[in-house]
Amino acid sequence: MRTALVYHEEMTAARLLWDDPECEIERPERLTAAVERLQQGGLEQRCLRLAAREASEAELGLVHSPEYVSLVRGTQALSTEELQALSGQYDAVYFHPSTFHCARLAAGAALQLVDAVLTGTAHNGLALVRPPGHHSQRAAANGFCVFNNVAIAARHAQQRHDVRRILIVDWDIHHGQGIQYIFEDDPSVLYFSWHRYEHGRFWPSLRESDADAVGLGPGRGFTVNLPWNQVGMGNADYMAAFLHVLLPVAFEVTAWGPGMGWWEEHGGGVLCLESTPPPRWSRTEPCGWGALSGGASFTPVPGSLSPVPTWPCLQFDPELVLISAGFDSAIGDPEGQMQATPECFAHLTRLLQVLAGGRLCAVLEGGYHLESLSQSVCMVVKALLGDPAPPLSGPMVPRHSALESIQSVRAAQAPHWTSLGQQEKRPSPVSPGGPKCQAAEAQPSAVLSSLLDQLSATPPVRTAVALTAPAAVPVLPPDVLRQEGSAPQEETQAWARLHEALTQDTAFAALGKVLRLLNGILEGQVSSGIATTPAAAPTLEVALRQGLSHGAQRVFCVALGQLDRPPDLADDGRTLWLNIRGKEAAARSTFHMSVPLPGTTGGFLSCILALVLPLAYGFQPDLVLLALGPAHGLQDPQAALLAALLRGPAGGRVLVLVGQGSARHLVGVLARVLHGEPPPSLGPFSMASPDDLQALAHLRGQLEAPWEMLRVAAPSGVP
Repeated sequence: MRTALVYHEEMTAARLLWDDPECEIERPERLTAAVERLQQGGLEQRCLRLAAREASEAELGLVHSPEYVSLVRGTQALSTEELQALSGQYDAVYFHPSTFHCARLAAGAALQLVDAVLTGTAHNGLALVRPPGHHSQRAAANGFCVFNNVAIAARHAQQRHDVRRILIVDWDIHHGQGIQYIFEDDPSVLYFSWHRYEHGRFWPSLRESDADAVGLGPGRGFTVNLPWNQVGMGNADYMAAFLHVLLPVAFEVTAWGPGMGWWEEHGGGVLCLESTPPPRWSRTEPCGWGALSGGASFTPVPGSLSPVPTWPCLQFDPELVLISAGFDSAIGDPEGQMQATPECFAHLTRLLQVLAGGRLCAVLEGGYHLESLSQSVCMVVKALLGDPAPPLSGPMVPRHSALESIQSVRAAQAPHWTSLGQQEKRPSPVSPGGPKCQAAEAQPSAVLSSLLDQLSATPPVRTAVALTAPAAVPVLPPDVLRQEGSAPQEETQAWARLHEALTQDTAFAALGKVLRLLNGILEGQVSSGIATTPAAAPTLEVALRQGLSHGAQRVFCVALGQLDRPPDLADDGRTLWLNIRGKEAAARSTFHMSVPLPGTTGGFLSCILALVLPLAYGFQPDLVLLALGPAHGLQDPQAALLAALLRGPAGGRVLVLVGQGSARHLVGVLARVLHGEPPPSLGPFSMASPDDLQALAHLRGQLEAPWEMLRVAAPSGVP
């Protein structure tokens, strides 16, 4: 993965020249601390280093008025007293003679990063900038922000690179109202923001920061606000927000490109769409015409060819993801007062990398605890580089207040997004207890000290592949190791005695390679691996028992196809077994469940986001075993997405077992995603079937009490 890092030391020039307790936290050391930590961890050296350039005034004009740009330009010649007086006209802003230069560099850094990613110079990247930008509006500075860096970058991507669908994720702890105002009526940009709100008592204290502010006109539903009404939100709350709000919407949202008017020409004809605002497309076939919801209709003009609409298609499929990466939402920050640890931002980044073909640009916003900020920046860069994210610390139990917020935003967005309205609307029951423990307030200094060693830690081999048929070698990334050796014969023979099928020559040879690969993962020599086997079921059992006997405390096993759980496997909480096969959804115990494989793209995504990942993150495994057995039914992109997402919960320790009958191309696809590359697109979106949704809802209803990461609403009867 080629990751760009954009920075310029001259962005440290602007600083506060008078006493102002509100503004003094926005200081140059925010950048220098982050850069120094990247250098100490060897991360800067692994990136493509780009020096930021100044944005031109024409580029600033993509978002800001000429009068406002002129006003900021004029600050270069003002005295300290004049700067203080001008600053007082805005909310939480200070100007410096270098502000115009620094702010142009900040905007230019975002533009340079977008150019690098969209031209293929880099796969992704981070722009370390100040002043931040997401509060800045068309004609006003606000909240330390002068020019709206991310908004300018989005408009630039649209106009310079013809990008038509952009997702902006704002995880700063303050609401980015500037971005919202700029795009609130624009359905080509989906804006998601979580923010400390406290029912409107926390800055910027705006009514339009609440969950029911969903956008205006044709942009309704393209603004998604998740207000946090209490402090102390942690890793479980942030992950739940992504799994139950952001990602379902990002995968579903309807495409409506800029410049697409009500009349669209197709093959010499005109398609007349009689609806305001743009209708939702409720097709059931991947590429066919269906009914337009909202009372819309279409009329092909005589002589036109079969029209293929550029919208709507029930799939946003963003071409670019921009992150307003504020780290005042991390532990220790005085503004946020939240509990999310730095490694959480690596997990959030990895989740976003499955979108837009991995084209992701993060731009620094807030963050005022220097150690928390710098560690969080390092974790994001490691994720961008493709390194596995460290396992999340602390109990994965969302707070009651967080679930209330998630419930409120899902309710506000349900009229706009089918995925948020399809799931059960019943309140969650009070939990009788399960595999969890009570969250405690972590001490920032202890948490941050414990993470220092992980900032530069990388396994010697990120991914290894063990094949039973050397002649059928797939195309592998250059850094993926092709394992040739096997475990000692005595060890292999001991395990092979469990099943007669494993004593056959080919299966025995494959088992030896699997054991060696698994030992490498458990010993930290390899992060993840893929192995082929002609005896998937018995090999999976051996891998599971080997993992448990060699140091893994908890193993999450996801079995697809004709692979049954060993009947004598202890149901002691050390193994979580999920079968994805057959026709029945059932929770056979707290740690053993099955669900049918959905037959549509939407059903598959719902299964992954609403069931598989919440279970995985709630279980917090040391090792993930993903087995694709006979008749597993997955297409290559589906298998790749599942493997990519399962890298997160166990810190990258994933072993994929592939049945001998699968195409060798599948092994190559899996190797690339386990190595950190983005998975291929799932293709055209098709909605989940009622049967799939009913099965999923039934199973979730059985499991919500012990597995609280499954919840999308606050439990009833809890104060």
